[in-house]
Amino acid sequence: MTLRVLGCSGSIAAGCKTTAFLLDDDVLIDAGTGVGDLPLDALSRIDHVLVSHSHLDHVLSIALLADSVMRSRVAQGRGPIQVHALPETLAALRDHIFNGVIWPDFTRLPSADNPALRLVPFAVGDVLTVGARYRRVEVLPAAHTVPAVGFAVEGEQAGNGAGWWVYTGDTGPNPALWRRLRTMNVSHLVIETAFSDEEQHLAQISRHLCPSALGRELAQLAGGVDVRITHIKPGEMSAVMAEIGRLDLRHRVQALAVGAVMTLG
Repeated sequence: MTLRVLGCSGSIAAGCKTTAFLLDDDVLIDAGTGVGDLPLDALSRIDHVLVSHSHLDHVLSIALLADSVMRSRVAQGRGPIQVHALPETLAALRDHIFNGVIWPDFTRLPSADNPALRLVPFAVGDVLTVGARYRRVEVLPAAHTVPAVGFAVEGEQAGNGAGWWVYTGDTGPNPALWRRLRTMNVSHLVIETAFSDEEQHLAQISRHLCPSALGRELAQLAGGVDVRITHIKPGEMSAVMAEIGRLDLRHRVQALAVGAVMTLG
């Protein structure tokens, strides 16, 4: 089982793609601008999209994906792409994107009986089974300005110590997350740090993390975990990672990079 990083930036600039991960070849976790780098045949194989929250940098490729692959998926006899999210997130997608004004309603196109997209609600704590290889994905709590979640993907041999890949989604300080993670064997943690400490007031009001807050969050996770930092704003990478480097952390911490591949199990 592999996770390929398609995008990990908090915004766009040359070489920066917003958040998206490809689990094997048929499951997207978030759908930022990085999805557009996949060739059409790879896009056509995506059967599931797991959405952390409704903000544009995490959902904008869902609309374009539906338009791009609708004809080829119909020709192949494939069903709708399943878009999994909180009910509030699905309502936001329906009301503000698939409304016929911003974008056509691909939950009813090419027909109501066989649409390009099907919206599937979940709740925090649900364990989803998705994709051709029946991957288990747990929905984790997040603490953001809109209803939001993170995800934990079970390694192929998690029962034998392979562990879980965890993605926090966009979140500020989040005690509920660490209560759950302390009961899991976490092997990889992808966690956001959107602002430097100079802008910690912006991090607080937008419910993101800065390095000092990150240090307090990671102190709640036992052991030594491979930690990758995501959602850094373009132009802030050096400052944010330098501040993180000055923290006294027990974990192995690096910046996440587009194109990185993480193997689970």
